[in-house]
Amino acid sequence: MNKTLSARQVQFGESGLVPAIVQDWLDGTVLMVGFMNEEALQATRNTKRVHFWSRSRQQLWKKGETSGHELILKTLFLDCDDDTVLIKAEPVGPTCHTGNRSCFYTEMEGDHGVRDVGPTNAAWGGVLERLYDMVLSRKHTPQEGSYVSKLLQGDLDRILKKVIEESGEVALAAKNKDRDEIVYEVADLWFHTLVMLGEAEIPPKEIFEELGKRFGKSGLRAETEPKA
Repeated sequence: MNKTLSARQVQFGESGLVPAIVQDWLDGTVLMVGFMNEEALQATRNTKRVHFWSRSRQQLWKKGETSGHELILKTLFLDCDDDTVLIKAEPVGPTCHTGNRSCFYTEMEGDHGVRDVGPTNAAWGGVLERLYDMVLSRKHTPQEGSYVSKLLQGDLDRILKKVIEESGEVALAAKNKDRDEIVYEVADLWFHTLVMLGEAEIPPKEIFEELGKRFGKSGLRAETEPKA
């Protein structure tokens, strides 16, 4: 029998705690994992600032209460077993106490080892971030035979021409109402847009941040608004 929303409750463990995973609300990067008791969860809901329960100090604490690097609550989710909380939050500054954006910056290698070559952002974001990183790599360390390196080594107009060309292909695919063609052409457009962003060294996160500012806002400007 499916549980209704009103019947569901957080299942705190024997210690009265529940794991809480924090993600950046814009790109899904896992920022940290902490623990909450009922008081911490309620404080998070009430203040819209993420709170945890410190197992070492045995006390409630608000993330960023000393550093100022708060986590602003966007949304809360409960997993299927009701015993883990997922927090979508807007980070103010780096989340990790080491000064890194995320606590997850050490890559593990092989069956037992840990790759200790300094912080990496390989665990951040998703496929757009990985593609952008590849574009930057091809820009700063060109590879023979690489299509991206060839684009970046040419005139900027060549990149812009590809973006315009792919935009047109998307429009035609949409006009034809061909689902597979739309997917293929949009992928091409996004890829070449990332190459353009890489040439300008504008990471996808800045685009996500701009989109985030538009939540709940009308995209239309009043006709009476003065023009710059």
